[in-house]
Amino acid sequence: MCDEDTVKDSEQYLSTAQKLSRRQFNVLSTGAALAALLPRSASAMTTTQSDVTITTADGEADCFFVHPASGKHPGVIIWPDILGLRPAFRLMGERLAESGYAVLVVNPYYRKAKSPVVVEGDSFQDTEVREKIMPFYKSLSMATTKADANAYVGFLDQQDAVDVQRKIGTTGYCMGGPMTMHTAAAIPTRIGAGASFHGGGLVTDADDSPHLSIPRMQANFLICVAENDDEREPEAKKVLADSFASAGLAAEIEVYKGAIHGWCPPDSRVYNKAQAERAWARLLAVFDIALA
Repeated sequence: MCDEDTVKDSEQYLSTAQKLSRRQFNVLSTGAALAALLPRSASAMTTTQSDVTITTADGEADCFFVHPASGKHPGVIIWPDILGLRPAFRLMGERLAESGYAVLVVNPYYRKAKSPVVVEGDSFQDTEVREKIMPFYKSLSMATTKADANAYVGFLDQQDAVDVQRKIGTTGYCMGGPMTMHTAAAIPTRIGAGASFHGGGLVTDADDSPHLSIPRMQANFLICVAENDDEREPEAKKVLADSFASAGLAAEIEVYKGAIHGWCPPDSRVYNKAQAERAWARLLAVFDIALA
């Protein structure tokens, strides 16, 4: 999960390999350069996108909705990482839509601020960014996630682009990992697949630990674990595997070697393209089966 240990691991990772300078990173994490990091399939569908406002139990959530320009498709909810809804996640949502999904990328911090809450080039490794973002992060809970998930599923089920005869998928990055599990447990009859990428806190000692919600799910899961997260909590993957097996649910749980916390979003300073692409391919494979 994103904390001071994550920052230390990232600094060590960046210092022991030939990585981008901050100036180079800021240039490459904006605009067309960012889009170029995400390969597009030759069979990519033409998409339609819009900014939408969704009424929740706590207010008005600003979100990004993108879907194929024609036809009906399975819905997907994307929970961003700790830096929230921003251009990188809009691009990731668009890419998923090009593969045949009606994708809602949410702003988890709408109760506090409209997105984006960071500017391009910001990183959790920067002290001032952490000081700004942590109060937003601490305002979230299992209860807020479940309430929002119900509103987001309700929105998707009302859209012409969504095939309500097919289950909905959900993906989460960093803090979004636990949100996918709480979402799947909150609306089990609609959520058919979930995916967590370098998700933090999937197994804890708390009464609301995400892994305790597995018996209430009806979803297949993909859990892609960062190598440094696994080193810190090596028992978590076994607890997850045992919990899914006991619930009779399919789950693919793997530690991605050489990839550290935050490796998937293309605007991350520790972005690992090879492992991010492998995780993306596994996501499409799980969705292809579970959301058929």
